[in-house]
Order: sequence, then structure tokens, then C-alpha cells
Amino acid sequence: MLTEKTIAAPKFFPAAAGKSPENFLAEKFLPTNPLQVSDWDSIIIKHPDFSFFHSTAWAKVLSETYGYTPNYFVARENDRLDSLLPVMEVNSWLTGRRGIALPFTDDCEPFCASANSFKKLFQNAVDFGKSRGWKYLECRGGQNFFDGITPSLSFHGHTLNLDGGEEKLFARLENSVRRAIRKAEKDGVTVEIAQDLAAMKIFYSLQCKTRKKHGLPPQPFSFFLNIHRHVLSQNLGMVVLARWQNIPVAASIYFRLGERAIYKYGASDEAFQHLRGSNLVMWEAIKWHLRKGVRKLHFGKTSLANDGLRRFKLGWGAEENKIDYFKYDLHKEKFVGDSDAVSGWHNRLFRLLPGFASRMAGQMLYRHWA
Repeated sequence: MLTEKTIAAPKFFPAAAGKSPENFLAEKFLPTNPLQVSDWDSIIIKHPDFSFFHSTAWAKVLSETYGYTPNYFVARENDRLDSLLPVMEVNSWLTGRRGIALPFTDDCEPFCASANSFKKLFQNAVDFGKSRGWKYLECRGGQNFFDGITPSLSFHGHTLNLDGGEEKLFARLENSVRRAIRKAEKDGVTVEIAQDLAAMKIFYSLQCKTRKKHGLPPQPFSFFLNIHRHVLSQNLGMVVLARWQNIPVAASIYFRLGERAIYKYGASDEAFQHLRGSNLVMWEAIKWHLRKGVRKLHFGKTSLANDGLRRFKLGWGAEENKIDYFKYDLHKEKFVGDSDAVSGWHNRLFRLLPGFASRMAGQMLYRHWA
């Protein structure tokens, strides 16, 4: 599914040029397992670039579902987190061993005080990866530190600033979005916010339908079980569920850490799309986060080719930005390009598979896909 192209690498990445082994060793950023640091979340939340994806909850979901090993490269200064590059080692017999910062993550900014400190941080991760036999190291975010390097992949990102009250936010919505919300309410669609396993099971049922429509296998249910265990049950996220005449028609999953939240997954039943349940789900989620003191709601990444989803997110008054991924081949010592595996010939295949076969494929493939 993936193709690669070679991109010229900057001089500072392939080697610790001009440094003796002794001097370079003194600058090492040692890999840390955040699951073994009791106050990890309270440390990262103090950094201006933190997100939910830097949290221990997300590390637990990834490691317990797929068996990935956390190797977070960390430097502290005066008992303060100075630099961080969170990496999971993916060890797959199918796709090889590699480091990803981070798998199944929309956008995960590294923490660094300067471009120079990031160079050292990245080089340490590369050296560690070579010792572990990684094929490549991929950073999902951090474009400010990769100056002059062509991204391997790019996406749209959208963030909604929850400043002002409910009326102000509603006024910023596009007319079509306001009409869709009012239609859903008029047609009797109801919304509930839940954190229990029953709501997660309903979401998963809708997710299977949505993934089939898009020609993709659903993530394994164990993934959502771990999201429930480590995120929802710890009051770090929720399912927002829309019903019509007690029939689930749309649902979304949101994560939250501190004053920041992210819309991570959305699903719906196409047969009830005319009811605009997804619009009402989003609006109720926005109001809920506003009441809880959330300042920013991230809408996740959007493929550049998915103009429909992009318009949906822009319709909420969100600010658009670019999310860049960077993939470094440790054998070639070069940055390489990639292709978005969401679309391709495999979409036609997965649309044809019966539900049980598609779920089985997701169970087998996702830990290798990352």
C-alpha cells in the first residue's frame, strides 16, 4: 500500500558531524518509559505544546492494544521538562521494526526549546533506532523543527478556539451548520454524553458501518476497550451519542487533557444521514467542553483529498493549519516520502468483505499498519 520517494536530507541528521564519540555521548537524551513515571501527566501539562497524545493514557492504549514499546526521549532542566520526543517502537514481522512518534496519532509535537536542541534529540533517537534495528523513524508533527525538509505526508488540521460564550460560538458557525443542528433538534434527535462500556459498544457498531463505507477495516474492538479502560474511565474522554426514536444514528469519541480536547473518532449510520445527527453530536460536544473550561478543541487530521470532511470542520469556525509528517530512513540515512494508505486499491476490497471478515482483517492488520 505504501510507496516511497527519496528526499534530500539535511546535513545535521545523518551523523553527529564534528563531534567525538565521548562528547556526543554526553549529550544523550535517554529513552524513558512514561508508564514508569508516576507524575508524567502533571509534568507534560506544564509545557505549552502539550496534547492528550503525550499522556500516559494514550501510551497505555497503544502499548496494551498493539504491544508497542514506549521509548520517549526526554531531557530535563532545573526539574522541568525541557525536551521530549515520544516514540513507540513497532516491531512487526510484516512491516518491520521502526519508531513512530506516535502511532495512530493525528498530531504529536515534540517539545524543544530550540532547533539546535531538537537536532540533538532527533539524532539520539536515530542512534537508538539503529541499535534496535529500526527501518525508519517517523515524526507526526514538529514542522517548525524540520526547516527546509519536504514532509513525507501532509494533512489539514483544524482547531476551534472556545473563546466567548455559547451564543458567540453558534454565531460563528456557517449557516448550513446552524440549519443542520436545528433540523436534527426539530426531527427529534437526542444526544447523550456517556463514558460507559455500553456507549463504546454502540460507537463501535456505528464505526464498523462507517469504515465499510470508506473501504477500510475497523480498528480491533480491543483498541476501544482500552480507550474505555484508560481514557473514558479516567474521565479523560467521552462518547457523544445521537439517537432517533431510540435508534443510534451517530456517535463521536473525544479525548481531553487539561484545557485541551480533541475530536478523535466519528461514526454514523448512513441510512439516517438526513437527520444530521453528526452535526448535533458535534454541537453538544462543543457546548459540553465549553462548560468544562476547555479552551481549544482540535478536530484531528484530514487527508488533503477529503474535501468533504475539510468543509465539515471549517463549517464550525475552526482555524485551519497544516500537519506535516517526516519519515527518516535509517538505512539510507535520508528523509523519504510516503503515500496516504487510507486510499487505494484496498478500499474496493474492504467494501466487498462481509462485516465479520472486515473486523477480522482489522484485528490482524492494525498492529502492523500503525
